[in-house]
Amino acid sequence: MEKAIIALAAAMAVSIPAIATAYAQAKIGSAGAGSVAEKPETAGTIIILEAIPETMVILGFVVAIMLILQFA
Repeated sequence: MEKAIIALAAAMAVSIPAIATAYAQAKIGSAGAGSVAEKPETAGTIIILEAIPETMVILGFVVAIMLILQFA
């Protein structure tokens, strides 16, 4: 039972930030497409802004690995 709860916690540590990141990237992407269409020189900034939310998923993955390895 304890391993099941740890596995569920690890899955939630990855899935919740992934859903939030998908939502954020959808909003940033649509705004970024409009911005690049009007001013092509903003493309570099938009690429960076698209990559920033991805760190949430990476940190969630690290937390999941820490949960699994600590309680294995």
